[in-house]
Amino acid sequence: MNEPELYDTLDGQVALVTGATRGIGEEVASILASHGATVYAGARDVDDVTVDTQHPIRLDVTDGGEIQAAADRLRDEHGKLDILVNNAGVVGSGRALHEIDIDALDHTLSVNLRGATLVARACLPLLLETDAPRIVNLSSGMGALGERMSGGYPAYRISKTGINGLTAYLHGEYNRRGLLTNSVCPGWVRTDMGGSGASRSVEEGADTPAWLARFAPGSPSGKFWRSRKVIDW
Repeated sequence: MNEPELYDTLDGQVALVTGATRGIGEEVASILASHGATVYAGARDVDDVTVDTQHPIRLDVTDGGEIQAAADRLRDEHGKLDILVNNAGVVGSGRALHEIDIDALDHTLSVNLRGATLVARACLPLLLETDAPRIVNLSSGMGALGERMSGGYPAYRISKTGINGLTAYLHGEYNRRGLLTNSVCPGWVRTDMGGSGASRSVEEGADTPAWLARFAPGSPSGKFWRSRKVIDW
């Protein structure tokens, strides 16, 4: 595979990053802003967005009304969206499936998979208004079918497998219209979700998602990435 061509600058481009108040989402938003993008930082509480280069936007990905309101605001203010980073997620219960509470199962699937799907649905009309729209979906190696699916966290694993399926669908359905859609495993990152013992820094975890968001037209799409390399689903 040839080295993807990247935008040197994102001046004039608009990006939406979900779950952007901390961790990987906050860092990705900051990187995109540093390249000149107008970045909307999705947050359940907009007061949690403290980075001056980002525009807070209320966005609980489990709330269909808030999702549509965010898309409407982007249309009113810009008439388009160039980059969507579906980052919002929760790890959920670590118990095996027969032990997990149904409400906990539903919540993890709702945030991680349903949320990303509904945000993509609401934003697609705006993305298709641009010449080079990109969607980056945050996934995980824990959702890869080729990995051993054991060790608990059933809802998280299933939701991330679903994120890879969403990525494949969006590529198959919309790539002919110019949409580049990729999913990414950031690795085990030292965030509130990953814990202090994780092997990667936030900066390392955010590097590949931000890199994918800078893909220029004709770049790879419909792939699963880690550390800027394609990996197996």
